[in-house]
Amino acid sequence: MAQATSDATFEKDVLSAQLPVLVDFWAPWCGPCRMVGPILERISEKLSGKAHVYKLNVDENPVIAGKYGITAIPTVMIFRNGQVDHQFVGVQSEQTYLNAL
Repeated sequence: MAQATSDATFEKDVLSAQLPVLVDFWAPWCGPCRMVGPILERISEKLSGKAHVYKLNVDENPVIAGKYGITAIPTVMIFRNGQVDHQFVGVQSEQTYLNAL
């Protein structure tokens, strides 16, 4: 299951993680974001113990969203060793995310 991260917990949850981390930058009012949600839930289940999946509400967490220049949502970023490895804007297929992880 995808977990929530925030401005306060992002460094611990994402940047310090030993496993790859997929972060969904989203907002509840965003229609395409609601389409990405179920895809990421399936990925979270498939890769349990191999990768982490987090969601960051950009309205509630403007510091991290600003730091990473999020101007369109949904934006999905994959982090490895605290660095952005891949970035996707808009809805992508489950296989696209899995291939990047």
